[in-house]
Amino acid sequence: MQLTGSQIVIECLKEQGVDTVFGYPGGAILNIYDELYRHQDEIKHILTSHEQGASHAADGYARSTGKVGVCLATSGPGATNLVTGIATAYMDSVPMVAITCNVGLPLLGKDSFQEIDIAGVTTPITKYSFIVKDVKELAPTMRRAFKIARSGRPGPVLVDIVKNATSDETEYVREIPEIIPRETSKIDEVSIEKAVKYIRNSVKPMIFVGGGAVIANADKELQDFVKRVDAPVTDTLMGKGAFRGDDPYYVGMLGMHGTKTANLSVSECDVLIVIGSRFSDRVTGNTVNFAKNAKIIQIDVDEAEVNKNVMVDLAIIGDVKSVLDILNSRLEQLYHKEWIDKVMARKDALPLTYNKDVLTGPYIIEKLYEITDGDAIISTEVGQHQMWAAQYYKYLAPRTLITSGGLGTMGYGLGAALGAKAGNPNKTVVNIAGDGCFRMNMNELITASRSKLPIIEIVFNNHVLGMVRQWQTLFYGQRYSHTVLDDELDIVKLSEAMGAKAYRITEKDQVEDVLREAVNSDVPVVIECMIQSDDKVFPMVAPGKNLEDVFDENDLNKK
Repeated sequence: MQLTGSQIVIECLKEQGVDTVFGYPGGAILNIYDELYRHQDEIKHILTSHEQGASHAADGYARSTGKVGVCLATSGPGATNLVTGIATAYMDSVPMVAITCNVGLPLLGKDSFQEIDIAGVTTPITKYSFIVKDVKELAPTMRRAFKIARSGRPGPVLVDIVKNATSDETEYVREIPEIIPRETSKIDEVSIEKAVKYIRNSVKPMIFVGGGAVIANADKELQDFVKRVDAPVTDTLMGKGAFRGDDPYYVGMLGMHGTKTANLSVSECDVLIVIGSRFSDRVTGNTVNFAKNAKIIQIDVDEAEVNKNVMVDLAIIGDVKSVLDILNSRLEQLYHKEWIDKVMARKDALPLTYNKDVLTGPYIIEKLYEITDGDAIISTEVGQHQMWAAQYYKYLAPRTLITSGGLGTMGYGLGAALGAKAGNPNKTVVNIAGDGCFRMNMNELITASRSKLPIIEIVFNNHVLGMVRQWQTLFYGQRYSHTVLDDELDIVKLSEAMGAKAYRITEKDQVEDVLREAVNSDVPVVIECMIQSDDKVFPMVAPGKNLEDVFDENDLNKK
């Protein structure tokens, strides 16, 4: 049948099973928005307050559901406002399709009003960037975009469409999307056998879990693997929930703000099995001495990640779920009682600690975990609050921590929470923010109230940019250059003006009642929590130091 380009875009979205999109209209994309109006019963559109919010919402939707997230923006500034969100998705391997429209073909390349080469701008931060100039290429390009976004190591894809291609007509034939197979062609038998040998001969094995295990939906296989190998487990920020945070074998996060137990045990182990992690600098500390006593086995779908940051002894390239399934079939039950006992004794002796006499971020996070029974989706902004959310909430399932790991995007969490709630309407969704991040995206509270998305926003207000101040305190001689937020912003009044119910907490005994009210609310809720300006995230490994140099406040006080 003959359809216009805008009709083809909608039909292709329907082909791919898209039920929700996030965006902001403008002149160049009006034809698509006009067609969306005719299909609003089939595809829900959530109008955000800013295009960056739309990109983060699509990202949060994708991370929490495992589906491809979709965002829309017009040409020029509309398209460039997506860039930070696209880069965030790229760094964390999130499947997303960003659809933008550009000026008409006759105006392309002439510095026309609101013209930008968005495909060129986003080439370094996408798996692929398309520009569609002919309506005949539109359906094949849309289908290819979704396939690329979902295949192998997932990531964002941009499709930019010139305006006349949205109004021109061509023949359209509906297609059923092809099934994306798991990447197993590069799983090498010799590597598998070598890994089995390393693991069998290990006396002090450790299992290190990254975001690839979440993306591969490998939580069941991972659970079986841990039991079979009989090894302690640590994870990255992106790997949270792939292995249950309440399991006795779990020893906490690894790296700069990882637990002492995780950092010291990885430094001591003799075999480190790395599952879907790219060895971020925030995880490894000094790469020269990272896991220096261990043979390192890296399992990853992306061959480009092997020996990029840390030299490994063995790599197995392929889908994490498939590789673990093979290893589980080859390994007999192993036992490492002496090593397990040592690590568990260390875990008991070196717990996470915080000041229990005053209202703090960790206390609030622990109460949130208790009240939600660990059955919430937690999104975060970036900073101290993000680390507290990683340390003190126990993630019991994959896709329950939605956070910007690689890019570290302040302003990410609220948009991501909206996307997560849209994709999981029956789940409690909580965004953990700092007062600095709140200033970057508070306009999306209007989106939450207008779209009837009852998310909870917890704002830790310490009147400073907390993580930057922590570094200034520890490494910059307490020179607090432009990190004090001493303005007169009233977060409660502002939140109420944007349609949210708002609370201010100043004492510990207020926390439980307010959280329970928020969890049971059917409207957006903002909870401002007044904490101390010099609260810090501990433990910590100073930049460039070894993991075994991890320190906490008690260590500082001994100096």
